[in-house]
Amino acid sequence: MSVNEAKNITGIKNLELLANQVVEGFITGIHKSPFHGFSVEFAEHRLYNKGESTKHIDWKLFAKTDKLFVKRYEEETNLRCQLIIDNSASMHYPQLKNSGLEQLNKIGFSVVASAALLEILKRQRDAYGLSVYSDVNEYYAPAKGSERHRRMLLNQLELLLEQEAKTKTKTFTALHEIADKIHRRSLIFLFTDMFQSDIEEESLFEALRHLKYNKHEVVLFHTFDGKRELDFDFSNTPKRFVDVETGEHINLYADTVKEGYKEIVEKYFNNLKMKCMQYKIDYVPVDINEGFEQVLTTYLVSRKKFL
Repeated sequence: MSVNEAKNITGIKNLELLANQVVEGFITGIHKSPFHGFSVEFAEHRLYNKGESTKHIDWKLFAKTDKLFVKRYEEETNLRCQLIIDNSASMHYPQLKNSGLEQLNKIGFSVVASAALLEILKRQRDAYGLSVYSDVNEYYAPAKGSERHRRMLLNQLELLLEQEAKTKTKTFTALHEIADKIHRRSLIFLFTDMFQSDIEEESLFEALRHLKYNKHEVVLFHTFDGKRELDFDFSNTPKRFVDVETGEHINLYADTVKEGYKEIVEKYFNNLKMKCMQYKIDYVPVDINEGFEQVLTTYLVSRKKFL
């Protein structure tokens, strides 16, 4: 659904810097300072144990916290995570003239959230992979933990912000193909707005169930614009609403359908939630207007359950 055709994002610069900003803000939000309780959630430091060698104590951190923390240098990864992003036309809604952390469309939100997850995964010494699909699988990289690999994924995410919107999507076909490629047990995060025809709904959930094979844990980040796609908050002037994936359109006044529209969409969202519960898939509704905290918190909770 769109008033205007969705276009590419041009306002986001330096994705890595933005991701780091999101993560540091998130950590600060959890604790009174970025360092209080740091060792609980993040693998870079742990509390110093009396009697052990002092050569790995982080003295800069001691100066800020008045507590002794030891730097950690584990080379092995603790978890494998695969990020999957729906890059269909509907994910490029709404059209934005200027983008930033406070104003993103669905694909922009998914990209920044994924970049922030990569930053946390790096800090946790976890491995990370990326998949992107629309009507076909556009990109696939298996989970690895190297810095070179992370930068390659960041580059791929930045390319998503520069692309023109695709037309249709074949989510269920793409997910089956991705599932076949993930051989080792992984935590899978899927960013999608879940827009597809009723005919394809059962096929989509069969594909989601396929992702759970090999004891994978699947988290569905149901990504939507709450203001427009849930509340149908548009000025009550005649508008043409266009389906960006099919080209179908309708002319109407928003207020004449708002109440009925919202009732139908809320019912659909609730059905998605119930279906995910049935298939033991973690369902997380994510309004792109409400920031990244829920996405990052979900990672921490899911990681704790997974390990």
